[in-house]
Amino acid sequence: MEEDGNHTSVDMFILLGLSDEKELQLILFPVFLGIYLVTLMWNLGLIILIRINSNLHTPMYLFLSSLSFIDICYSSSISPRMLSDFLCDEKTISFMACATQLFVAACMSLAECCLLATMAYDRYVAIGSPLQYSGIMVPGRCWKMIAVACGSGFLSSLVRTVPCFHLSYCGPNIIQHFFCDIPQVISLSCSNPFICQLMVFLVSIFVGVGTLLVILLSYGFIAASILKISSVKGSAKALNTCASHLAAVTRYYGTALSVYMHPGSGHSMKHKVLSVFYVIFVPMLNPLIYSLRNKDIKEALTRLIKRWGIFLSKNNI
Repeated sequence: MEEDGNHTSVDMFILLGLSDEKELQLILFPVFLGIYLVTLMWNLGLIILIRINSNLHTPMYLFLSSLSFIDICYSSSISPRMLSDFLCDEKTISFMACATQLFVAACMSLAECCLLATMAYDRYVAIGSPLQYSGIMVPGRCWKMIAVACGSGFLSSLVRTVPCFHLSYCGPNIIQHFFCDIPQVISLSCSNPFICQLMVFLVSIFVGVGTLLVILLSYGFIAASILKISSVKGSAKALNTCASHLAAVTRYYGTALSVYMHPGSGHSMKHKVLSVFYVIFVPMLNPLIYSLRNKDIKEALTRLIKRWGIFLSKNNI
C-alpha cells in the first residue's frame, strides 16, 4: 500500500492463480510450459511456412498468418506470468504490470474478433464472387483490413483499460484469477465503477457482438451462394474452404461467451477452467486446426520437409 495523507492506494495486486496447492502447481508448470512452447512453435511455424511459400501468398493465408501473430501476442501476455507464478510463493503483480497485461490481452482478444470477421468476409467474397475475388481482395486492401482490425482492437482496449485503472483502489488487492481480468480488477475498486462497467459493456457490444453479427451475416450470404451451386462436388468444396474458419469462430466465441456471460461467477473454479481453455488452449489449437484441414498448407509442409531431407542428405555425403 502507498499512503498519501488520508488516502491509501494499492500499488500491487496478488494473483491467487489456478490453485494454492504447491504440489499441484509443480505438476501444472511443465504441462502449461509445454502448451505455451507448442503455441509459439505452431503459430510461428505457420507464419514462416506461409511466408516462404509463394503458393500461399493469397489473402486467406495473409489473414491466417496475422491471426497466428495475434495468438502469439495474446498467449505471451498471460502465459509467462502464469508460469512464473507456479514457482513463486508470493504471486504479486505491480499496478502498472497488471494494467499492461490487461491492456495487451484485451487488445489481442478484440483484434482477433475483428480479424475473424474480416476472414468471414474474405470467404464470402471467395464463394459469392469468385470471378471478382482477385480484383476485390487486392494485397493493399487486405493489409488495410488487417490494420483496421488491429487498430480497432487497440482503441477498444484503450477505452476499456484506461477507465478501469483510473478507479480508486484502496482496500482489497487479491485477484481471484491467474491473470488480470477486467471483471475481477473492477470488483476490487473502492470508487463507483459504473462508468468503467459501462465502457466495458459498450465495447463488448460493439466489438464482440458486432463482429459476431458480421460473421453470421457473412455465413448467411455464403449459405445462399452455396445453395446456388448446382454440383454437389462444388458445394462440398465451397463448404470445405469455410470449415477451418467456422471451427475457429465456434471455438473462440463459444468459450468467450461461456467465460464472460456470467462475470459474477468469476471466482469459481469452473470460470477459471473455462478461462484456461479460452486463454491458453485456443491460441494453440488455431494453427493446428487450420493445418490439419488445409490441403495447401499440408502440401507446402510436405515440400518443405522434402527439401530439408535433400539438404541434410547432401551435407551428410
